[in-house]
Amino acid sequence: MSLLEETLRAIEPQDASWRAKARERLEQLTMPHWALGRLMNLAEDLAGMTRSMEPPVSKRTLVVMAGDHGVVAEGVSKYPQEVTPQMVANFVAGGAGINALARQAGAQVAVVDMGVAVDLGALTAEGKILSRRIGPGTGNIARGPAMTREEAVRCLEGGIEIASGFADSTDLFGAGDMGIGNTTPSAAIVAAIRSLPAAEVTGRGTGIDDARLANKIAVVERALEVNRPDATDGVDVLAKVGGFEIGGLAGFILGAAAKRRPVLVDGFISTAGALIALALAPAAADYMIASHRSAEAGHRHALEHLGKEPLLDLGLRLGEGTGAALAMSLVGAAARLLTDVATFGEAAVSEADR
Repeated sequence: MSLLEETLRAIEPQDASWRAKARERLEQLTMPHWALGRLMNLAEDLAGMTRSMEPPVSKRTLVVMAGDHGVVAEGVSKYPQEVTPQMVANFVAGGAGINALARQAGAQVAVVDMGVAVDLGALTAEGKILSRRIGPGTGNIARGPAMTREEAVRCLEGGIEIASGFADSTDLFGAGDMGIGNTTPSAAIVAAIRSLPAAEVTGRGTGIDDARLANKIAVVERALEVNRPDATDGVDVLAKVGGFEIGGLAGFILGAAAKRRPVLVDGFISTAGALIALALAPAAADYMIASHRSAEAGHRHALEHLGKEPLLDLGLRLGEGTGAALAMSLVGAAARLLTDVATFGEAAVSEADR
């Protein structure tokens, strides 16, 4: 049995009995009924995910998957492809947005080369990044498939390996990305899975103007026409119109779910990976927490497909896992509701009239 098959079989839904225990306690806390709203929903989720009334969330790891995309040749991005390895170096040096927000969240940052166009072997050899490299960037999806089916499986299994490697030292995961041009394959994934027009799910990415946006929409349309991904087959969608780092994110989310670890899904690209994970294992959604709503056009449609309401809506569009880092404090707060707040009985406080 392959690693992917073993992982898919290991993923189970949240435990209903632990959810019930958590709800019973949350309903008795010294406050008006469900007064902390969705934070209490999250606390219930955490109990179901971790099978615990003291959900562990203090040990935190943000994984940033990096990869390049042949489709940048179609003029879909405002930035050149060499920005991808430059930003990887910035992550390693600790100078990126994700580094600042991860420090605030008390999380470590791990960078994974899934297929950057430039050889990053020196950073790998020095132990500064991890490598599950498939190749030097995907094919141009406007002219053919992003990768072979075998490469798609390797992406997924690489992500699973990363999650498994950190599982013993991590309570709470965050999923982030880096890859110039990666909003284009993400839009194609959402369009394919949701059966939506490219114009509804394609946004400005790095801040392109109207002319480039029109071109980008046409590129997504062409990618779907040329490749005809099968929306019922997550591996096929990934192989036809995905990205190496998107596949790595999908596998990472599957690996976290198999280990019963909550994973904060970041923005548009990470959520595209989550859609692939969902297609392969619907129960994996039980371990996903939507961190925020991106400014990208297709993110709302992707979140709707996952059945997730994001914790934050701040107009973010950076990626890197920044939204996941910001939301980690909310996950910690939700866990504290179960462990730190007294019930009416414990505090000898009179309850409301029934």
